[in-house]
Formats: sequence, structure tokens, C-alpha cells
Amino acid sequence: MSNNKKKLPVPPPRGGGYQLWIIVSIVVVIIGVTYFSKSGAAVEITEREFHKMLATEKIQEVVVYNREEVEVTLKPAALPEYESRLTMQRSPFPTERGPHFKFRIISPDNFSDRFVKVQAEAGIPEDKRIGFRSERRSDIGLQLLNWALLISMIVVVWIIMRRMSGAGGPGGQIFNIGKSRATLFDAENRVKITFNDVAGLDEAKEEVQEVVDFLRSPEKYRDLGGKIPKGVLLVGPPGTGKTLLAKAVAGEANVPFFSLSGSDFVEMFVGVGAARVRDLFKQAKEKAPCIVFIDEIDAIGRSRGRGAMPGANDERENTLNSLLVEMDGFSTDTGVIILAATNRPDVLDSALMRPGRFDRQISIDKPDIVGREAIFKVHLKPLRKSEGVDAKKLAAQTPGFAGAEIANVCNEAALIAARRDKKAIDMQDFQDAIDRVIGGLEKKNKLILPEEKRTVAYHEAGHAVAGWFLEHADPLVKVSIVPRGVAALGYAQYLPREQFLYTTEQLLDEMCMTLGGRAAEDIVFGKISTGALSDLERITKMAYSMVSIYGMNDKIGNVSFYDSKQSDYSFNKPYSDATAQTIDEEVRKLIDTAYERTKALLTQHREALEKVAQELLSKEILFQTDLENLIGKRPFDRQTTYQAYTNAASPEAEAAAPANEVTATQEAPSDNENAA
Repeated sequence: MSNNKKKLPVPPPRGGGYQLWIIVSIVVVIIGVTYFSKSGAAVEITEREFHKMLATEKIQEVVVYNREEVEVTLKPAALPEYESRLTMQRSPFPTERGPHFKFRIISPDNFSDRFVKVQAEAGIPEDKRIGFRSERRSDIGLQLLNWALLISMIVVVWIIMRRMSGAGGPGGQIFNIGKSRATLFDAENRVKITFNDVAGLDEAKEEVQEVVDFLRSPEKYRDLGGKIPKGVLLVGPPGTGKTLLAKAVAGEANVPFFSLSGSDFVEMFVGVGAARVRDLFKQAKEKAPCIVFIDEIDAIGRSRGRGAMPGANDERENTLNSLLVEMDGFSTDTGVIILAATNRPDVLDSALMRPGRFDRQISIDKPDIVGREAIFKVHLKPLRKSEGVDAKKLAAQTPGFAGAEIANVCNEAALIAARRDKKAIDMQDFQDAIDRVIGGLEKKNKLILPEEKRTVAYHEAGHAVAGWFLEHADPLVKVSIVPRGVAALGYAQYLPREQFLYTTEQLLDEMCMTLGGRAAEDIVFGKISTGALSDLERITKMAYSMVSIYGMNDKIGNVSFYDSKQSDYSFNKPYSDATAQTIDEEVRKLIDTAYERTKALLTQHREALEKVAQELLSKEILFQTDLENLIGKRPFDRQTTYQAYTNAASPEAEAAAPANEVTATQEAPSDNENAA
């Protein structure tokens, strides 16, 4: 069957044509300058060399121009003698007709006397002697070069201004630099994302549902005298779905949607940011009812007066002032609603957060196990997966993951399955993807010395055994001495409970479990390595938090030195030097006590430590069931989050599923030594 459809002509690519014309123009100017400048291709010589040429009758023509420079043209028969010199030193565009050489003179009269004298002393007959002529001329090449430089400067300035003003189309000219850079999504290119594409944010969706309802039927609110919030601020960590939720609001409301970033207001010219704010709200009022979404609003919404030096942030503050005036200026019933997103609400200006501007703040936190299951179901829809893939188990294995990280896990699983030439993605691919995202790339071919591998095995065994016999430590799921990441030689994975409050006993047990690797090295080898760098960093932060933030120390008392609104440039401590010394002493005492407790625990269970370490050296990877076979069941009956959620998980199912995070990472001694 023949295809009768007429193919449309392919339009030529836009942009870049003027750059080609600029390059061609510069090349033409260079050629013209060299061609028209007669002296541009001549080689510099001395007057003594000129006299030698004159005496040997090799010169055809001599021209003195402007009473200061002499041009010499050789006879055709003499050119081969000087060919090498002319080829090496002349212009890239030499002329065979000459002049070939040139030199400068001080006095034309003295030159004339020497010119005649040299030919007479050489015995040249008068009828064969040559003369010279004088000319006055202007250097056309120099004039062309000056014009070329001037035109080039104008073109460069034009290109810079064109790029800064948006570059492209009749509206992207220099006088439109104050125009808003917001992208408009309307009926022609409407947003197709709806609330069905957003999972794990049920509470946030209920909050913004009122915005959608107002844009659809504003009369219902106006009849009751209610006012819809002027601004809605979405606050949450990166990757939790703030921008996705804003797009879903636009898709559900089916109204014009202006989208831009806070950095789009920032410009090198004074007053441009404020002008763009005014132009944005002018366009929004013309398209009302509509939504204006400003992503990363902290780029222009930082608290005023926090600059490193006075006057350093005048332009940004002017932009913020213009935004504050516009948000408080337009009428409530215009139907213009501002959505903004940030992951740093602590740095925003208080005037921006007051009622009447951003009336409503919606917190978007990382999802719990129920939310993660819903997010997994959304991202699993387009994938070709096997029947054994369970979103509930995957949600239990990824505590602390945000929506973007879950999307990354699903994509990594698809890539791993494709690499293995599978027709469908199975559970093992997802487990390997979780390991890849948490611990980094597995390096099977990394060469490790036998003594280093033995140290790593006992280090990881120390973590595993210490956590196994501590009541409040997270249950172990997997321990490995296979290298991963940049410099990690081993790691352990745990399945913690999703909780928001921690007691002193829980933090102390967590600290002892983290010190298990260092304590095991000390007990077995009688010496320590640099492998505990990440462990020491973690327990140091934990100990200082317990003493100086959470009030978990008897000597410091119920005092917290944490300031959530501390300025970025504040270097003052809210306590005296004596208190600082006391804090340091209590932190050291806390860590020393935890270390001695860990050493005593591992000494008591030395046999279990040896079994786990030797099994690690043999198999390299151990699961929870392997530890139960080696050292018995864990003496504490404590349900995991997955068990509490399903009430049906078996130990085998848990052991087959690597879990949340790398809580004890063994690194190469050389790398950690350099880092220290």
C-alpha cells in the first residue's frame, strides 16, 4: 500500500545563523586588511641589508612613503635566493608582486645621499643605477582594521544583550530585558498531570484541593464571604514532590499556569528583577483566574539584612520588596493564586510569611510506609514486571526514601533487568537496585590485601554482633564485605522502625552498635585502623546532639543550645567557654562509656564474633537467617515496621529483602587516613 500523505518540508534549524555570518565577516576583513595593506606582507630588514642588495643589483623598485618607511621590491631573478626567509616571516597572504622587504629611516635626505653613494661605490654604471620615488599614502588596512574592531565590539555587545533578554523572536530584544520569563501553560499546551499521578501526599492534596475548588467555582466562596488564600507555600525536603503537586493543581483546575524559578528574577542589571516581578503579575491579572508557581522561592525570598556586607544584596532585596508589594496589592477576588516551593523555609523573610501573602503553608515530608507503597504503585505502572514484585515489601525496604529516590530505584531496577537480558523485572532486580542506590556501585574486581579483608570482616562482624545483642538497636538484615561506592570496603544494612521520638537508651544502644566495628578491631587485633572514620563521625554528632541539643546529660541539664532561626553568618556560641569545655568533657565521657560497654559486650560474645567473621570471609554476604543459624535467634522480641504493617512477614521474607540504609560503612584505611 502506498502512502499518499504529503510530507511536510522540514523547517531549517533556527538560531546560530548570525554566528556564521559573523565568522565569515571577520575572515573577509582579515583578508581585505592584508590585501589592501601593501606593507602588511613585507619582511622587516635592516638598512645595511638593503645596501647589500642594492650593491648586487637585486632590487627592482624602491619606494619611500610618508618620509619614514622604505619598501623594497626584488627582481624576479633574485626571489629564489630569499625564498626561505620570505616564506618563514611573511604574512599568511603574501603578494608575489611585492613589496618584499621594508625598513624605517630617520631622515629622507641622509637616505638619499647613502642611496647614491652605495651604488657609486659598487661600480654600477649610471645607466643601470635605479632611483627611488616618494609617496604619501594612508594605510587603508589600518583603517579597515579599526573599523572591523569597532563593528566587532558592537556585534559582541548586541549578542550579549540578546542573550540576556531572552534570545529569540521579536520579543527577545534588548528593550524586553525586564519582561517576565515565566512559562505559560494554557488551553493549547495545558498541564496533563492530575492528582492521580501524585501519591503519598494525601494530606497535602486535601489542602490544595480548596485552591482547585475555588478556581473552578469561586462563587461558592464569595457568596459566603470567604476569601481564598492569596498564597500557598509548599515546604519540604528535596524530592518529596512539591513541584509535582503544583503541576497537579494546574492540571486539575484547568486554568492558565505560569511556571518559573526564583532565579529567573535574578539579573546583573539593577532593577531588572523588580521589573520582571511587576510584568509577571501584570500578565497574571490579564489571564485570571490563573496560578503562578514560583519554584525555589528562597532565591529571592531570603531575609533582608542577612548579607555578608552592607549593600551586598540591594538588588535581591529590591526584587523581594517588589514581590511583597505585588502580593499585597492585588484584590482577593482577581483569581490569581500564588504557589511557591522551597526546602529552606527558615531563611525566608518574615514579611513574606505573614497572613495576607502566603496565608497557608503546607508541609510535605518524606512518606511513611503507606505513602511509599502508593508511590511505588505509581512508578511500577509503566514497568514490565513479574508477578512476584510486591510494592508493600519494597516500601518496607526503603525507609526514609523520598518520591524522587523511589523513582530512581524503579529506574535502576529496569536498567539492571535490561542488562541481564530479562523479559520482566523481578524482585531480585529491585533488591539490587536498592543496594545500588544506598551503598553505591558494587566493585567485584577491586583488589584487597588479605589482611585488609580480614580486618573488614571482623569490623563488620563487630557491628552485626553488637547490634544483635542490644535491645534497642535496629534489627540487621544484611552484612557484606563486598566493596561498594568510592572507598567503602564493607557495609551493613538494618531495618529500623519508623519512629519520631528516641529515648536516651535507644540512642546509647545505637551508639554502641556503631562503635562495634572499632571495638572488634581492638579486641581481635590489639590495634585499630582508619576504617571507622564514618562511624566516629556519626557518634560524635550524636553525642554532641544528646548533650547540647536534647538535654540528655545530667551535668549540662535540661538546656538546648540549638537555634532554629540562627543566621547564616552568625559565629557566636550561645554559651560561655566554661560551658563549652564542660560540653566537650561530657561528650568525651559519653563516648568512652559507650566504647567500654561495647568492648565488654563483644568480649562476652567473642565466640559469636569469630563465627560471623569467618563466615563473612567465606561467603562475603550474610543475611539475617544466616546469623540466626550461626549464633541463634535475637534475644529480643521486637516487631519491625513491616511486621507491624502486614502482620504476616516471615523472617525468611525479611532476610531476602535488603533494607534501608548503610549504617556502618567500612572504608579503606588509606582513604580514611588521607581524609583525616
